[in-house]
Amino acid sequence: MKTKSGAKKRFSFTGTGKLKRKHAYKSHILTKKTNKRKRNLGYATVVEKTDAGTVKQMLAS
Repeated sequence: MKTKSGAKKRFSFTGTGKLKRKHAYKSHILTKKTNKRKRNLGYATVVEKTDAGTVKQMLAS
């Protein structure tokens, strides 16, 4: 099974095997968003358990 090219660019594994992702809504129309909101969107987060299986399948791992 091939890895989905879009998924390999967007997701990575943490040291403990969880999946890491970036937040959406950080690319444009930033003037109306508060500094706090933009700052928090900059940090990575962990993929939810319910979606992790789907993402792992896309990564073929």
